[in-house]
Amino acid sequence: MQYFNFIGWYKAKGKYKKNYRDAKASYLLRIRLAVSMFYFAMGLCFATWASRIPTIKSALSLSDGQLGTILFALPVGQLTMMYFSGKLVTRFGSHRILPFAILMYAVSLTNLGLAQNAWQLALGLYVFGIFGNLTNISVNTQGVYTEGLFKRTIMSSFHGMWSLAGFTGALVGLGMLALELSTYTHFLVVAFLAFLLIALNFKFLIKAKETVKPEKKKGFSKPDQTLVLLGVIGFCSMASEGIMFDWSGVFFKDIVKAPGALIILGYTSFMIMMASGRFFGDKLINIYGRKKVMQISGIMISSGFFTAVIFPYIIPSTIAFMVIGLGVSTIVPTLYSIAGKHPTIPTGEALTAVSSVSFLGFLMGPPVIGYIAELFSLRFSFAFIGIFGVLIAFMVGRIKAITE
Repeated sequence: MQYFNFIGWYKAKGKYKKNYRDAKASYLLRIRLAVSMFYFAMGLCFATWASRIPTIKSALSLSDGQLGTILFALPVGQLTMMYFSGKLVTRFGSHRILPFAILMYAVSLTNLGLAQNAWQLALGLYVFGIFGNLTNISVNTQGVYTEGLFKRTIMSSFHGMWSLAGFTGALVGLGMLALELSTYTHFLVVAFLAFLLIALNFKFLIKAKETVKPEKKKGFSKPDQTLVLLGVIGFCSMASEGIMFDWSGVFFKDIVKAPGALIILGYTSFMIMMASGRFFGDKLINIYGRKKVMQISGIMISSGFFTAVIFPYIIPSTIAFMVIGLGVSTIVPTLYSIAGKHPTIPTGEALTAVSSVSFLGFLMGPPVIGYIAELFSLRFSFAFIGIFGVLIAFMVGRIKAITE
């Protein structure tokens, strides 16, 4: 019953119950596994929703335009919560906020399966976005704390678990469709799995107090320059990532002229290499340093985009998309790791600042590609985004917080 005693645990004071730094290696590994499972649960919920979008679109008889408008409710919900997430995590502790946030994230997922019309789906996605942002900030705060205990970079592996959950969610979705189970039943099963992961791992979350006290500021204050610059790098990386999610299939269909099922080859190759890069990226960072790895990653992003534009054929474009996947794999996890160790701003609030600017890239990148493609061509728009990788490499060398 200890696993399920949420109420008593939630009321407990946020004091350390263990001296983590003197803990056995086996216990530290258990903490790392627990945090990894929260990343996995978050990714599983998001991938589960994504796997059922076509089914929901058909069930509600939505046009492409209507679906596009409704889908915008999700990022609006995330943007709404961004101001509050960091403050809540700082005030109550990520070890308290995270289980609550991800539980509500799973519950809000099931509500999407109950939508009977467009406005209900939009409202459900708005709530889904709110708890998605709260989960994102609190889980990455735990990731930063855990990385501090290991005294080496491990943040990329956490994000690798999120990517792995994306594959798992897609496979589970295919299985549920094959079994002809309803969307609501599918979402309930996944919510139960998420609850199980929470119950088995929440007590191993790090119960840490913020050593940095938030400054009380009157009126408008100038944002921290380092966090803004980190956010801009994140913007460029997540814009590139978002374009791969939304436009890789279109590029392979319209530009590469890939036949039949090979249309998904670009997206699949990108996802595989992004997930792989996140699992071995930490080792590269520990060997070569953050700065060098991030600069090379930026060059890889640009090289991938330019290669696909210059050689729009199946094999070169597939390799190019793999290179882009490797390029974006470690940038955002590394940015979160750096921001979370800011000397004067609490971890949760620093992560909120960086993720806010970064997420705008994920949100704005795909529509901008569409507008540029409409005015010129899709190849030109991909070449334009390719410049972002060079910008990343240049900016990394200018930020003192990104150490060797």
